[in-house]
Amino acid sequence: MALFFIDTESGQVATQRQLIEAGVAAEDGTPPPPPWHLIRATGDATTLWYAVMRKQTRGIFIGTLVIRHSDHHASLLAEGWEEVGVEEIREVQPRA
Repeated sequence: MALFFIDTESGQVATQRQLIEAGVAAEDGTPPPPPWHLIRATGDATTLWYAVMRKQTRGIFIGTLVIRHSDHHASLLAEGWEEVGVEEIREVQPRA
């Protein structure tokens, strides 16, 4: 179970725990600074049931979580959203 964030500049997705471990976010739950943006969804989301989706629009990346194999999932794919593979949600390196 995790909270997911998206880097609006690069499209990289990370969990809150990964951002804390990388020193990007604080342990107290304070949101990480831009360009990281919370992907709004249930707080108990797992990649077992939910797909992390992203789309580049107007020069930035946006993200959402959707229940896998649902009609909504299919409609997002049809609208040009891409599913972020679990292997892509990786440890984050702090920006220099």
